[in-house]
Amino acid sequence: MRSRHHGTDQPLRSPAAGRRDLMAAGAGLITSLSAAASAAAQAAGGGASGAITVSPASARPAAPGSADYITGGVRVQPLFPVNEPARASGGSVTFEPGARTAWHTHPLGQVLIVTAGSGWVQLWGARRQDIRQGDVVWIPPGLKHWHGATAGTGMTHTAIQEQFDGRGVDWMEPVTDQQYRG
Repeated sequence: MRSRHHGTDQPLRSPAAGRRDLMAAGAGLITSLSAAASAAAQAAGGGASGAITVSPASARPAAPGSADYITGGVRVQPLFPVNEPARASGGSVTFEPGARTAWHTHPLGQVLIVTAGSGWVQLWGARRQDIRQGDVVWIPPGLKHWHGATAGTGMTHTAIQEQFDGRGVDWMEPVTDQQYRG
């Protein structure tokens, strides 16, 4: 996958990564989720007799992002928690202009689906990348990064990550204003 940066295409992950790698990673995540859902259905009585859970939005209200891990105004709406035996969880995160996460990593990687606005994502030691509505971002396991809105435009993304040993993220230091400005 490639993203736009100052009018040129820049690799989002590394020079060797491409659309085929992103599709394979996405397919792997979907396969993992499907296998986990199938196992859960069998554990609950199998196949068509398993229960479907509907989680209304009113049961999952948005809350402000933690000041320990966020700079600026951020609202997080939980979408789905880890449901054993599955390991994935997801949330919708809305960043006000200028808001961003702290530096962090994910033990099993993360997928971001930009649903509104525009923002930035940056790997430690790499150039900041533009992300826009409709973009899908794959952040490989263990890579130190941050993401958030641009200085002038808000952004909302769906974030999906899997848990490993009970954790889906390892938070680090805040992104400085100088780092944010690129």
